[in-house]
Amino acid sequence: MAKAKAKDQNGRFAYEGLERVMHEKARLGVLSSLVAHPKGLTFADLKRLCGLTDGNLSRHLQVLHEAGLVEVLKGYDQNRPQTICKITPSGRRRFLNYLAVLEQIVRDAAEAAKLDALLAAGPVRT
Repeated sequence: MAKAKAKDQNGRFAYEGLERVMHEKARLGVLSSLVAHPKGLTFADLKRLCGLTDGNLSRHLQVLHEAGLVEVLKGYDQNRPQTICKITPSGRRRFLNYLAVLEQIVRDAAEAAKLDALLAAGPVRT
């Protein structure tokens, strides 16, 4: 029985829903920006919001596009080239699921911290 209990604790903090492609700081910022703007953002606006260079943003968008999370639409606005970046419907679902896992991580960490604090305080005396 003790062995089963120990086994239950193995992997307690291994979260299946964390996708490495989203976990990188800049890509997390890109996805957060795009999920808040369902109609999409211009490349320039997204670059400004995320504080990235042209090259960095282009590379992160490429990774996110290859993962099926974003689409990059190239066109023109008043005869000037314009790139619009949008989160895909699948990307939106995956990102919201990813956020739910992050929320669970915060809850689990807070619960573990409370338990550690109680254990450190020692037995309650009456």
